Amino acid sequence: MKQDNILVLDLGSHDNTRITRLIRDLGVYSEIKPHDITKEEIATLNVKGIIINGGENNIIDGKEIDVNDEIYSLGIPVFAVGHKLAKVDNKSSWATTDEDIKEELKVFIFDECRAEKNWNMKNFVNDQVEIIRQQVGDKKVLLALSGGVDSSVVAALLIKAIGKQLTCVHVNHGLMRKGESEDVIEVFQNQLNANLVYVDATDRFLGKLENVSDPEQKRKIIGAEFIRVFEEEARKLDGIEFLAQGTIYPDIIESGTKTAKVVKSHHNVGGLPDDLQFQLVEPLYQLFKDEVRACGLELGLPHDMVYRQPFPGPGLGVRCLGAITRERLTALREADAILREEFASHGLDQKVWQYFTVIPEFKSVGVKNNARCYEYPIILRAVNTIDAMTATIEQIEWPILLKITDRILNEVANVNRVCYDLTPKPCGTIEWE
Repeated sequence: MKQDNILVLDLGSHDNTRITRLIRDLGVYSEIKPHDITKEEIATLNVKGIIINGGENNIIDGKEIDVNDEIYSLGIPVFAVGHKLAKVDNKSSWATTDEDIKEELKVFIFDECRAEKNWNMKNFVNDQVEIIRQQVGDKKVLLALSGGVDSSVVAALLIKAIGKQLTCVHVNHGLMRKGESEDVIEVFQNQLNANLVYVDATDRFLGKLENVSDPEQKRKIIGAEFIRVFEEEARKLDGIEFLAQGTIYPDIIESGTKTAKVVKSHHNVGGLPDDLQFQLVEPLYQLFKDEVRACGLELGLPHDMVYRQPFPGPGLGVRCLGAITRERLTALREADAILREEFASHGLDQKVWQYFTVIPEFKSVGVKNNARCYEYPIILRAVNTIDAMTATIEQIEWPILLKITDRILNEVANVNRVCYDLTPKPCGTIEWE
């Protein structure tokens, strides 16, 4: 079943993601497209309605931008907000609350556009299974399996679609959390009987990252090196023509649009080498994070796996700030393990969406064993979110914070200070890099 689609055209608004999510909440698929999308591109998308979403970022190279005039002659209902140039009825801004906005959207989507409520995970899974089978045929697919939510759901979806044509590769890049690779092997190889190849590339990755401090460069090095490892593994196998990735919708949005600056480059968006030897399979690129979890449950994955704490593709590489050293990486990994252990023991692992530690490059003076020391601080971060586009801070009880602090200071070498990050998103991102 091809999903009905309500396009949100990005004309510089900060509300694009919010509006798209609210439309999906109403049971209709929606996605953000650039302001200059053509009628030929629209013709491929089963579009039932178009929302022109204007805002303050509608200036590019000193000129005010607008949609293509052909948009108005397609016979598709158009609704414009915050766009004084629109050739249709226009309103200056959206209502204040989500519920009020939904009421406005209902009239447009269902009364004017006649869209059907056919956006749900059952339909999505069925559609993607068919799309994957058509794309892949009888060829084989290689999947980067980190063990996180996104790659796990991709694996389940591909197994449903093509079974043993899938080979999963888990690369230990030396930037994993404590015990992470061991857990991946146990779950996917021993329990789920997946075709799993394990590669320990710790020295290789850390060598490439030596003396590299820029976060964007680190992400791109990690992403490119991942591809190289997969290419090498693929050459050991027969018939591998496709690379599967867990790219999701926030990855694409945050990697920049024509009217929005790059928030951060994702290793699977824009970090791929030009001479990539695979065709890409990215079945989750339409989904927000909570939708990925719903998809996992629809596919029958265990609840604990689906709600596993998110972990970025570059791993601890974006939490060991600046140029990565083995000393700081070890301290970061041990501190992270303590944080996760204490959160689990106090039930916070089921309450908090994402929690982790960060270690900066600088040191601070302190006192250990009655002597002056000059060591690193550890920063704790714990946030809650629905779609990873905005996030709030978890208010942890002081006794828990004090216990975590005490353990880190006493059990982790080269650390003499612990801080708690109180910054929401925005203006801070969830990760520090």
